[in-house]
Amino acid sequence: MPAPTSPTAPLVPQGFRGLTARLGLKDDADDFAVLVSEVPCVSAAVFTRSRFAGPSVLLSRGDAGAGTSRGVVVLSKNANVANGPAGDRDATEVRARVAEAAGIGVGELVIASTGVIGRRYPMDLVRAGLARLPRPFPAADFEAAARAVMTTDTRPKHVAVRCGDAVLVGIAKGVGMIEPDMATLLTFFFTDAELPAGELDAVFRRVVDRTFNALSIDTDTSTSDTAAVFANGLAGPVDPAAFETALHACALRLVRDIASDGEGASKLIEVRVTGARDTAQAKAVGKSVVNSPLVKTAVHGADPNWGRVAMAVGKLDDPDLSPERVSLRFGDVGLYPGEATQELLAAAAAHLAGDEVVLGVDLGLGDAEFTVYGCDLTEGYVKINADYTT
Repeated sequence: MPAPTSPTAPLVPQGFRGLTARLGLKDDADDFAVLVSEVPCVSAAVFTRSRFAGPSVLLSRGDAGAGTSRGVVVLSKNANVANGPAGDRDATEVRARVAEAAGIGVGELVIASTGVIGRRYPMDLVRAGLARLPRPFPAADFEAAARAVMTTDTRPKHVAVRCGDAVLVGIAKGVGMIEPDMATLLTFFFTDAELPAGELDAVFRRVVDRTFNALSIDTDTSTSDTAAVFANGLAGPVDPAAFETALHACALRLVRDIASDGEGASKLIEVRVTGARDTAQAKAVGKSVVNSPLVKTAVHGADPNWGRVAMAVGKLDDPDLSPERVSLRFGDVGLYPGEATQELLAAAAAHLAGDEVVLGVDLGLGDAEFTVYGCDLTEGYVKINADYTT
């Protein structure tokens, strides 16, 4: 399968329309995006399990089970969460107005919202902006949509790949408040491939579990996480296995881009856990390592303090984990067990000084493995989040 194209390549699926606009949620950039299929779709979606999920999640989750969503509308810089009945009414109104402008049913439109919690939409500005939307929508510009949905992202996240005669495009946003629980951040995939609804749902959930659910920036699960895929079938049938490979490649590209763009981040961290009893154990160990503030800060400072990785493994309440079985590597440099000589520590420090850092943990228990993705912890993260609403 060809590798994902660069974000600037004009590779788009057939039959999708959309636009971006500036409604007034951001001061100086587009803050609204809508992308919809011209024809009926099959779809799949997963959402945050946060108990503070916003009305956008609740509305979309209620209809997504039908597997017939045709597109998504996103409002950026305002999460519209914890605003009570007024926030519910605002989200309902926005979705209804955009669905009418797009010429599709309200239940066919996923709505997502991201940004500050506890503030209502400026509905007068939103209504005025929605009234100006051109009809019909022009051909979809996926890269423009990726820019419009950004909040503290420093760059848009957009990827496209071919799968047989079909094209698959993915966009995502999110660089903070990321510790997925069923979905993560906001991420949407659009394809003209034809797949049965049940097959698409199964494929999507498997891919999300090994990509977006393997990502963590700061251990904080968002109230607004939404991930969805829309397939309109205009390019004809594709092999489900080939489609899963293509979707995984796109999703992993987005995950790595998100991790490397984490708020204030200077390094991508990849924790490869092998030799586990089962996948769940491998994932738990990987997340414990990548989420540790002490590991993150050591990576930031290129300090080959492997004891912090050992700590992150050992703090898990799992009686099968044993120091006698575990081995640790920084890149290709084995540091435990054995003597971490000055030469080995220097080689490990050189690896940590790069933009992409691989931490290897072998548990010595079985054949299961799992890889998780994250970033270092810097002064920049503190600055961004200390000043986020002020």
